[in-house]
Amino acid sequence: MLEIRNLDKRFGPIHVTRDVTLMLERGERRVILGPNGAGKTTLFNQLVGELRPDTGTIHLAGEDVTALPVPARARRGLSRSYQKNTLFDGLSVADNLALAAAVTTGNAMTLRRDSLNRPEVREIVAEVAHQVNLLPHLEDRVSEVSYGVRRQLEVGVALATRPLVLLMDEPTSGVGPEMSKGFHDLLNNLPRDLTLLIIEHDMDLAFDVADTITVLNYGAVVFDGLPEQARGSSLLRDIYLGSWEDA
Repeated sequence: MLEIRNLDKRFGPIHVTRDVTLMLERGERRVILGPNGAGKTTLFNQLVGELRPDTGTIHLAGEDVTALPVPARARRGLSRSYQKNTLFDGLSVADNLALAAAVTTGNAMTLRRDSLNRPEVREIVAEVAHQVNLLPHLEDRVSEVSYGVRRQLEVGVALATRPLVLLMDEPTSGVGPEMSKGFHDLLNNLPRDLTLLIIEHDMDLAFDVADTITVLNYGAVVFDGLPEQARGSSLLRDIYLGSWEDA
């Protein structure tokens, strides 16, 4: 579904992505771990088209998208949720979802109220709201909901674009333990044909959600394997200074 081959990127003398090769199958849940500065977000920026790699290729569903801009990749099914909220605070939760759905259904040429109320748009809104547990909040103004609900909405907006592959940048960042557990359940209950690539520091989430764990360090893949293998890796303990020994 998503094939990354020999991706390499430098900023002057700084080597931020070092010959990264990853293969994600349809429906795979892969978590990318790594210390700050390991190159995780830079890798995501290259995958979605915000940053052009120096060398290497990116294929989505068999198509080479390496040279395509962000909107073209999104139309082909590559979506991303960000660590920092990118929502319309003055609109309701439902309208934020509807805006994303309108783009997907071709109703976004004129973003009038009638385009957001089209049946095909409202159908996507209802489906996504159910998937990310937002049904009780649909009429709430985004500026008035909790941070945890905003994080759920970020995921919902990405899902409303009907992606084949969803990139998620630290979805549990800034939420408490109870909300974090809710996110574990949310991610585990997403459609199994959706491919997820997740940047995360939460070791519990990585071991709970991931089919595969990849670890980046200094821009290079230093581990790529099953969660059970990751638990016993001395290399990963060295990188994380033993922070997950009891995870």
